[in-house]
Amino acid sequence: MAEGKPRGVWPFRAAFLGVAILSLFLRLLPLSTLPSSWPGPDLLVGLAFAWVLRRPDYVPALLIAAIFLIEDLLTLRPPGLWAMFTVLGAEFLRSREPLSRELPFPLEWAMVAAVILLMTLGNRLVLALVVSPQSDFGYAFEQMLLTIACYPVIVVLSQLLFGVRKSATGEVDSRGRRL
Repeated sequence: MAEGKPRGVWPFRAAFLGVAILSLFLRLLPLSTLPSSWPGPDLLVGLAFAWVLRRPDYVPALLIAAIFLIEDLLTLRPPGLWAMFTVLGAEFLRSREPLSRELPFPLEWAMVAAVILLMTLGNRLVLALVVSPQSDFGYAFEQMLLTIACYPVIVVLSQLLFGVRKSATGEVDSRGRRL
C-alpha cells in the first residue's frame, strides 16, 4: 500500500525523447549571428550513455538511432555517420551494463570517456577517408572533452530529475523479471 504504482519503461522512453527534442530545438535556435568560438558538449550522447548504463531498457537502440539520425539531418552532418557511432558506443556500453553495476563511478566515467574518444576518432577517420570537409581537430577535441566533463552532471541530473539510477544486483521489475 505504501509503495507507489510501478512505472513501466514507456514514460522513461517518452522522457528521453522529450529531452532529445528539447535539446535539438535549443541547438537549432539562432541565438547569435556570430560563429561560436567555443563548442558545446554533446549532451545527447552523455544522456544516452548515462541511461544505457543505468537502465538499458529505457533507451532501445532503435530510439537512439532515430534520434541521432534526425540530429544528423537537422545539423547538416553526414546522415547516419554519427548516429552509427553513437549506436555502436551505446550497444558496447549496454553489453557492459552488468559489469558497470559493480564499478565505482570514476571507472564508469573512464569507460564512457574511452567510448566517446573512440567515437570521435572513428568519425574523423571515416570523414577523412571519404575526403569530406570537417571542422578542425581542435574544435572536435574540445567538444569531446566538454562532453566527457559534463557526463557526471548528466548522471546526477538524470537521477534527480528522472529517477534513473543503477539497478541493484538481484533487483526485479514489477513483473518479477531480473534487471
